[in-house]
Amino acid sequence: MNWTELIEEERQNSYFQELETFINKAYEEKKVYPKKEEIYRAFELTPFEKVKVVLLGQDPYHGENQAHGLSFSVASSDAKFPPSLRNIFKELKTDLGIERTNRDLTDWAEQGVLLLNTVLTVDGDAKAGSHRKKGWETFTDHVINTLNMRDKPIVFVLWGNDAKKKIPLITNPKHKIITGVHPSPLSANGGFFGSKPFSQINEALVELGEDTIKW
Repeated sequence: MNWTELIEEERQNSYFQELETFINKAYEEKKVYPKKEEIYRAFELTPFEKVKVVLLGQDPYHGENQAHGLSFSVASSDAKFPPSLRNIFKELKTDLGIERTNRDLTDWAEQGVLLLNTVLTVDGDAKAGSHRKKGWETFTDHVINTLNMRDKPIVFVLWGNDAKKKIPLITNPKHKIITGVHPSPLSANGGFFGSKPFSQINEALVELGEDTIKW
């Protein structure tokens, strides 16, 4: 299996054809993030067989120069610093002593961290969740199902209630699931801070015989 095959298979389904009709119209008529050519960037940077960790987000950032196809990642240092990513970096420093300044998480993706949002597009101008329930959730559920069937183990990281809804899709006992509170300002103080997720992920990778991630 590779991601191109999976996407082409999904294109044969009516739900995906309806989704693409909706998406194409949205890009023609308004500002949509990420750029159209970056919708599947997470898959381009992290090939199916190289996935070691899945870090599941919700939908893309909706501010200028932020979303670029990777969950939680920001395309440009000139863009507004999203509070969720700020909290992720704060916890990274507490957990592993790493003071990260680069908001572009491409280096994580290249090490095998699939930075997957459950919804892959969004209207700009502060319209969070505007492309939910259009078909993306069906597609990303299929991605998770396909990864679940893979023989080689994966660490699934599910932050927040939306991500935790995916737990029933992960049935293969070879995989590891790490759950936690979402890093958004609304919930981070309720258990995200102090949860040491980066240590947990690397410890799980060691148990699975994989190289750790250089966060």
